[in-house]
Amino acid sequence: MERTKTPWHAKLAFALALLLPVYFAVAALGTKFGLWPWQTGLGTLIGQFGVYVLGGVAVVALISLIVTLIRKPRKGWLWSLIALAVPVGVFVMLGSVRETAGANPIHDVSTDVADPPQFTEATMTARSDFGANPVSDYDTPLAQIEWWSERGGEDLKAKSHAQIVRELYPDLEPLTLGTLTADAASEKVQQAMEDVGLSDVTVTESTDEDGVIMVEGVAETFWFGFKDDVAVRIADGEIDFRSVSRVGVSDLGANAARIEKLRAVTEARLSE
Repeated sequence: MERTKTPWHAKLAFALALLLPVYFAVAALGTKFGLWPWQTGLGTLIGQFGVYVLGGVAVVALISLIVTLIRKPRKGWLWSLIALAVPVGVFVMLGSVRETAGANPIHDVSTDVADPPQFTEATMTARSDFGANPVSDYDTPLAQIEWWSERGGEDLKAKSHAQIVRELYPDLEPLTLGTLTADAASEKVQQAMEDVGLSDVTVTESTDEDGVIMVEGVAETFWFGFKDDVAVRIADGEIDFRSVSRVGVSDLGANAARIEKLRAVTEARLSE
């Protein structure tokens, strides 16, 4: 009698493919909620084990596809094909992420590379307690900075942070205050930060006569809960922005994109 049921191996491959998103979601959300450190969630569960998990599912799905195509009545081949497409699609996505990381090799971006906004002591303490990346020295070539000595290629390390930011993000510019006072502008910046979803927004006014106002906030990614520190400096009739990741080498362009968005929202707030 001719077989009409879908083969067990096709069902198995399909089920394993459906579990892949669950595996990666657990790795990411477990990091976010503190079940394990980010090095475990990103580096081990996804970076190391994730490759084997994807490869294992792909192998099972490929074998199942071959078997279903060879054996009559060739029932269940679509299940196997879909199961194979899932890990292959994830591999393609990871390749795209790798390419994006290569195009955005740093994690500290500012609209003022000559004199980037400096974080307050409270923010630097929070970064230190977290074990975050060091805040970059914009003038020194990366090769001369200990943290970068074993990171990045030689072409990258030959440049200063300021050079890299200018080359990668030439369109990032400060905002002018116009007729607004610094105090009024700081309120607009606070509103803009909240508009784009930053938390822990604080304002610090310099006790010196320079009249500098710093507005700081924290951005957090949805999946891993990675935190980036954002500083906005209001001084000398301008508003400068800086965004720095706490973990990772590349930020995948997130900090530059955040500054562009925050700058646009702040500009809209200033015109109200």
